[in-house]
Amino acid sequence: MPRLDLWIDDATDAALRQIAAQDGGDPTSLIRDAIRRDLFRRTRAKKAVRPDERLIAPLRALLAEDFAYARDWPDLQSRLAAKGYTLREAGAGLALHCRKSGEKRAKASDLGYSYSRLMRRFHAPFPGHSHAYLFNRVR
Repeated sequence: MPRLDLWIDDATDAALRQIAAQDGGDPTSLIRDAIRRDLFRRTRAKKAVRPDERLIAPLRALLAEDFAYARDWPDLQSRLAAKGYTLREAGAGLALHCRKSGEKRAKASDLGYSYSRLMRRFHAPFPGHSHAYLFNRVR
């Protein structure tokens, strides 16, 4: 196993020794575990995913009138269904899915219609959305 020399100040050394003693270990193990956790966290972190504008732009153009002229959630869903799409809950927002395959096509926010914007416009949360409490924040 490779060796790593690490220089720390006296206050950090004292804090490490105190924490290690409370945990029943030693400072070296504490540092080794902290490095492992940090490396794991960094490799598992989600990367920001930017939508491919070549895929989003045609959808945005196709559905612009439907989003613009829908009177409420049922009307929007009906308009989207006529073109083969549906909105579904996706985390704290919404995503556009193909009705036939169920495949996700885009986030509603990527199309220019965030969940909060649509809630404000329709004066209601998306039917059955588990984050309906967000409606009270956007009113």
